[in-house]
Amino acid sequence: MRLETDIQRIKQRAEQQEERNWAFRCFLKGCDLSAKEIDSVVHALNEEVSSQIDCTKCGNCCKVVQPILKLRDIKRLARYLNLPEDAFRAEYLQKDDEQQGDIFKIRPCPFLQENRCTVYSSRPDDCRSYPHLHKRDFVFRVNQAVSNCSVCPIVFNVYERLKRDLWHKGPRLEFPEYE
Repeated sequence: MRLETDIQRIKQRAEQQEERNWAFRCFLKGCDLSAKEIDSVVHALNEEVSSQIDCTKCGNCCKVVQPILKLRDIKRLARYLNLPEDAFRAEYLQKDDEQQGDIFKIRPCPFLQENRCTVYSSRPDDCRSYPHLHKRDFVFRVNQAVSNCSVCPIVFNVYERLKRDLWHKGPRLEFPEYE
């Protein structure tokens, strides 16, 4: 299966496949595989796909995702930028009441330059962890993955391969063209 890396095609295909992606999410939630077994497949696919994709060719996550910054992220970034915390907050952050944290005031990320993070060694934990496919309990975070299919080439390709590798073990959920 060829990797798709063009973000415009990824957005278009993710939109076209939205119903199928949500149906596959339902399949994953109800299939006979344990969360640990699903994690094993997702982690292997993530390693395979992410090793072939150069994130600096895209940078879309930094353009559209708003990471939630915790206090330790703020301290680390302020220290890196040699700014007092309150000055860093005033210049770069706003409260996100919904997520109970801070987010950057603007998008794309103010530290993105030519698809590269200018504060990479001090980036927020959410950024360090993105696209979160290495974490445990994928089946309980699959909504996040479906949402990120249109954002990240790694997520898109992992999810497509996951459908290919696992859906055959259960009903096709009325999507025969999947084959």
